[in-house]
Amino acid sequence: CFEALVERYRRPLLGFVYRMLRDQGASEELLQEAFLRVYLHRDRYRPQAGFRTWMYRIAYRLALNHVRDHRKERAHDSLDQPESVVGAMLADGRLNPEQQLLAATEAQRRQQRIRAAIAALPERQRTAVVLHRYQGLEYEEIGAILRLSSSATKSLLFRAYETLRRELRDLL
Repeated sequence: CFEALVERYRRPLLGFVYRMLRDQGASEELLQEAFLRVYLHRDRYRPQAGFRTWMYRIAYRLALNHVRDHRKERAHDSLDQPESVVGAMLADGRLNPEQQLLAATEAQRRQQRIRAAIAALPERQRTAVVLHRYQGLEYEEIGAILRLSSSATKSLLFRAYETLRRELRDLL
């Protein structure tokens, strides 16, 4: 059963932790720690709480602790790490190589600006945006993970999205 659990939640949790840390190695280590804690503390799980929420809460706390413990190291990291999503955008094959390079460069620039704007948000707002936008969690689940009421979660996300709209208005 535990193997099925790991298989089901590994990718979404890894994506969540990676978006918080921006470090693949540390994300994988924290994910292993999260699954270990789930296994070791399975008797603490309360069925009235959603299991996915409980798992994300564990991963969130581990990521927060890691960020706090490595704050100085993180200040030197680059937010502009390229991602390999550009290839799918140019699948139609109608652009010549020079146009493809220009389009890929522009797409990377946009992605870097978006990632930088999200990374610049306050910690709770950034976490809420990642959980809502990238992980697809509902307000209630996000609130449970961050220990906020549903209305406080909505307000937090509203402020975060407003800040992102202001920062990225030239991209819209």
